[in-house]
Amino acid sequence: MDLNQLWQKALGEIELQISRPNFATWLKNSSIIDRREGTVVIGLPNNFAKTWVEDKYHKIILGTLRNLDENIRRVEFILITSQVQPMIISQKFNIETGPQLAFNELNIDPSTNLNPRYNLQSFIVGSSNEMAFAAVTAVIREVGKKYNPLFIYGGVGVGKTHLMQGLGNDIVKVYQDKIKVKYISSEKFTNEVIWAIKNKRMETMKEKYRTVDVLIIDDIQFIGGKASTEQEFFHTFNALYEINKQIVISSDRSPKFIPILEDRLKSRFEGGMVVDVGFPDFELKVAVLKEKLTERGTSLNEDVVNTIAHKVKKSFRELEGILNRILFYQQVKNLEITSRVAEQIMSEVVKTPQRNISPDFIIKTVADYFEISVADLIGHSRKRQVVEPRQISIYLLRDLLDLSYPFIGEKLGKRDHTTILYAYDKMSQESVKNQILNQKIMMIKDILEKSYI
Repeated sequence: MDLNQLWQKALGEIELQISRPNFATWLKNSSIIDRREGTVVIGLPNNFAKTWVEDKYHKIILGTLRNLDENIRRVEFILITSQVQPMIISQKFNIETGPQLAFNELNIDPSTNLNPRYNLQSFIVGSSNEMAFAAVTAVIREVGKKYNPLFIYGGVGVGKTHLMQGLGNDIVKVYQDKIKVKYISSEKFTNEVIWAIKNKRMETMKEKYRTVDVLIIDDIQFIGGKASTEQEFFHTFNALYEINKQIVISSDRSPKFIPILEDRLKSRFEGGMVVDVGFPDFELKVAVLKEKLTERGTSLNEDVVNTIAHKVKKSFRELEGILNRILFYQQVKNLEITSRVAEQIMSEVVKTPQRNISPDFIIKTVADYFEISVADLIGHSRKRQVVEPRQISIYLLRDLLDLSYPFIGEKLGKRDHTTILYAYDKMSQESVKNQILNQKIMMIKDILEKSYI
């Protein structure tokens, strides 16, 4: 069958495995761009869709395509742009097959749902993740006794899944059959609840999850607003917690900032150990890049490594994607990689900050993030829960839009420009020293960026 027929058949099967809204949102405008030597290249319309599909549906897509054609061994995702598409179609894949092409994504332990390629020995620790790493290692030493529940939060691509799966794999390795581990995404948990209700099999599901010793659930924010799922998870949480079974949870934000999540669940989460995984600093990004280069048995000039680390602001996933692209030019196109060449390559895929975001939209986004009203944010209350969001709004209006201090003062309750200048300087200095504050700012920027793709 041709590429279009293959993808349409695959989509028909994928649609049965994920919810209809998710299918329509993320895969509607996708297509197979190329297929060579066991590798299928799937094109997606924007960076947000590419990141989401890579993160959430890679295994489903790969497994579905492999069921249709056993010769398919790997799936890659790219942006469908005039710059990228012709190069992919015309460029023959002639990279030597090595360990990176091993079919690790399907090598998942069905009893635990853990992928063995994730381990804590390969997790690189820096200032942005050292607290989370310390908490994870403490849990492994004293399962169910220390930091229970453990709640890990952070932005997309900062290493949460690596930590969670590494924790599970290390527990299995250390305790073997003495401790039963189960890893699951909240999306899959939700689908299982729906299936159990539909087929009147809730007791079977309860037995499945309430007999584990360590329950690891990823991306808990997605169960918010799903009443049946929240209720079942709440009861499962309580049943495990009361008999000292370990619960580990991840989210893209702190429990108190997860919208439409029941207060009783937020309270349970906050009753344990809550740690954040921040966006990596320069030193950690350099260390990760060097480790990836060592894994691939290749090298880049120190200046090039530093250039990549400076350019990529947030995600390890983006960092690795950029590195793969640069190595493609180096190894396949035999291009000498200098700092200038690296910057040119990165300019094709690293988005520049959006300048068409309106000031009102920034203010509303900050207010929504902190769950306060716009009226309170621009008002004159001096309560702490209002002052910080107001100062962050000032910082973002200046940092993202380069607005004048008098204009920002006018937008935020007709404040004097000296007040705005003071708040901006304070946020600029504090965000460097305060990891939690920096995390909030970066996550709000992430929301703004995704809203204007």
